Amino acid sequence: MIVRKFSDIAPVEWGNGTSTRFLVAADGMGYTLTDTLVRAGTRSPLHYRNHLEACYCIAGSGMVVDSEGNEHAIEVGTMYALNNHDAHYLIASPWEDLRLVCMFTPALKGTEVHDFSEEARRFSNY
Repeated sequence: MIVRKFSDIAPVEWGNGTSTRFLVAADGMGYTLTDTLVRAGTRSPLHYRNHLEACYCIAGSGMVVDSEGNEHAIEVGTMYALNNHDAHYLIASPWEDLRLVCMFTPALKGTEVHDFSEEARRFSNY
């Protein structure tokens, strides 16, 4: 059995917030579970070529914009899933942080971060 407390895990600075990674690849579960904070007013261009992700909003608000430009509001109680390695923008509202519980499959190593420079995005394997 694996038991961890939020207060016992060092968060990872992922680019526009922090990710507290409760489960990672080394735990052998096959998926990662995170508590992710997205800083207020940030816009994160994301594209997971090697992972699928589902996110559930537990605090704050924002928006996810899919690769076709469709905007989807995120508020407490909203779930969205990136089931096709979808490129997207994750936008936190300007007045409050967005907090998500996220699952990744396959599991993350646990040290992954984002580099939002254009060149880095083109060659990302995250």
